[in-house]
Amino acid sequence: MPKTTDIATFAEAYAAGVPVVDVREPYEYEAGHLPGARLIPLGEVVARAGELDQDATTYVICQAGGRSLRAVEALDAAGYDVVNVEGGMSAWTAQGRPVELGPEQPQG
Repeated sequence: MPKTTDIATFAEAYAAGVPVVDVREPYEYEAGHLPGARLIPLGEVVARAGELDQDATTYVICQAGGRSLRAVEALDAAGYDVVNVEGGMSAWTAQGRPVELGPEQPQG
C-alpha cells in the first residue's frame, strides 16, 4: 500500500527540506510549483527513477493527487521510499502556501 500524507503534514516535512518530485507536465510546473521541487513528468518517472536518492524519503506531488499516486506506486515497487501528497498543488495553493513560477532550475 503506497504511503500518503495530507498537506499539513507534508508542509512540515517540506519546511524541513525533504526532497520533492513534481510529476505534472512542464507547462503545469511553470505555471506554479513548489520552490526546489524537481520536475519529472509522470511519463518519465520510471526511466528517471535513478535520479532519486534511494536513501531518502521523497515526496511526490501533482495537481490533485492522482498522477502522484501512480508515480508513488511505480517507485515504491522499484524499492524507493516515496510518499504521495494528497490534494496536490490544488490543496497547497488553496491554503495560500508559496509557489514559484517558471521553468525548473538546475539541481545542485
